[in-house]
Amino acid sequence: MKNDNKQITIFEGKRIRRHWDKKQEKWYFSVVDIIQALIQQADYQTARKYWNKLKERLKKEGNESVSNCHQLKFEAADGKYYATDAADVETLLRLIQSVPSPKAEPIKLWLARVGYERMQEIIDPEKSVNRARTNWQRLGRSGKWIQQRMMGQETRNKLTDYWKEHDVKEQDEYAILTNIIHQEWSDVSVKQHKELKNLKTENLRDHMTEAELIFTALAELSTRQIAETEQVRGLEKNKMPAQKGGQIAKNARLELEQKTGRRVVSKENFKLPEGKKSKRLR
Repeated sequence: MKNDNKQITIFEGKRIRRHWDKKQEKWYFSVVDIIQALIQQADYQTARKYWNKLKERLKKEGNESVSNCHQLKFEAADGKYYATDAADVETLLRLIQSVPSPKAEPIKLWLARVGYERMQEIIDPEKSVNRARTNWQRLGRSGKWIQQRMMGQETRNKLTDYWKEHDVKEQDEYAILTNIIHQEWSDVSVKQHKELKNLKTENLRDHMTEAELIFTALAELSTRQIAETEQVRGLEKNKMPAQKGGQIAKNARLELEQKTGRRVVSKENFKLPEGKKSKRLR
């Protein structure tokens, strides 16, 4: 399984969005996500306001850390991509010093470790695969689910590789095509599927059942093979293979639902009340 440039990592149960810059060979992290973890604030908007005020104060003080932040597009809770302040590890370590928090030292150590792990993964990509598997095991996923999740990710990577090589722009256009595929096979948009599962910032695929993962992979595999056969380029031309690929998976889904009497698209997820152990989705 290859690493996507856009990734999610976890600090003490909190999701941190990040981007790997291939040219500079360094991670850029969402500053608001780091701030949210530092101030231990569950509400994203509160953390965003905190960062905006801190940024204004640091600018007045002439702090260079703010000017070293970049604007990168990260996926938000609504599934869309928005320009967000991002910073590398070095800049974040300076910014953290301006936030009074008991989590300051733990997150500094975590950032250093994350950077080291990425360099190790470049040298040996298998480390990334093993780390993903270990994380899912810790979260209570079954061996069968993990295998399907990883196979689905490989299928996804091959599709996005095709898009990238055929004039489809990352982020927004990937999201448009992904939603077309998803809508076609499942009869719900990505956003609606997340709402059904009561997800906000969580990754939808990490909360799919085994069946949902399989039909997603079938839709994306079909989309890629149709696109390769027709050799389409650009967003508009790739919309038709996306629709056709999704339709193939939809037909298979409907046939399965007719045979079993059970809906494939499910509200099940891995989110459980605190104090309860993770349920294994089937």
